[in-house]
Amino acid sequence: MTSTSSAVNYWPNSHCAKAFWGQRELPPYKRLLRDTVSWLDPAPGERWLDLGCGSGQLTGAVWEKSGGTLAEVVALDCAAANELAIARLRTLLNPPAPEARIRFLHGDFSSGLASCRDASFDGAISGLAIQYAESWSEEQRRWTTQAYDQLLVEVHRILRPGGRFVFSVNVPEPAWAKVALYAIHGFFRSSAPLRYVRNALRMLRYGSWLKREARRGRFHYLPVAAVRDKLARAGFTAIEHRLSFAGQAYVLRCRRP
Repeated sequence: MTSTSSAVNYWPNSHCAKAFWGQRELPPYKRLLRDTVSWLDPAPGERWLDLGCGSGQLTGAVWEKSGGTLAEVVALDCAAANELAIARLRTLLNPPAPEARIRFLHGDFSSGLASCRDASFDGAISGLAIQYAESWSEEQRRWTTQAYDQLLVEVHRILRPGGRFVFSVNVPEPAWAKVALYAIHGFFRSSAPLRYVRNALRMLRYGSWLKREARRGRFHYLPVAAVRDKLARAGFTAIEHRLSFAGQAYVLRCRRP
């Protein structure tokens, strides 16, 4: 059985990161973003954390929905290349964001959120990311859900009482081909159709890797009932969910009481 030390991990790779920058052009992802943003309720002066920020679509969305009144958004990602995407994002937002108020943090949330203080954020967001928290048990010689479970506990810890957690995760055995099918009409609306196709093919290739690793227990495409149960055990309440992303993802919202 492959150990964690020899397992391939594409997430920190700049090529993988840049491939997923293109997902913002896909109609299913645009729908997922709208469904997620509709559940965000940022208030002036709050601090928010984006887990697995990628190119910063949710980082920018929570900033703009607040009207630029947030004290800070911390965009956390394991791919250093995404720092460039966040830097570019700041200049494109309405209103633009100073570097001090949208800050990129390079790190892997599989190792926890030790750099974040208790009750230091008012909200946390994540788009199709926390399901990739990975943990290998040398004793059991298998992948476990320990990192995933601990991440939920950590998010609960860093949120202030009343803090909100809004995130998305894929359904079990996600059908990437269905996402691609729903994305076809986006090709005809794209200003750069060749780039659109290239990025879609890259994401399908990485998607095959993700699905294969999920079947081995490394990544976690879980039934929504299981996700809700993990949230409840971590201490969250007011748990809600909806289906999105061409039926291939759940959006969830919950609170720290």
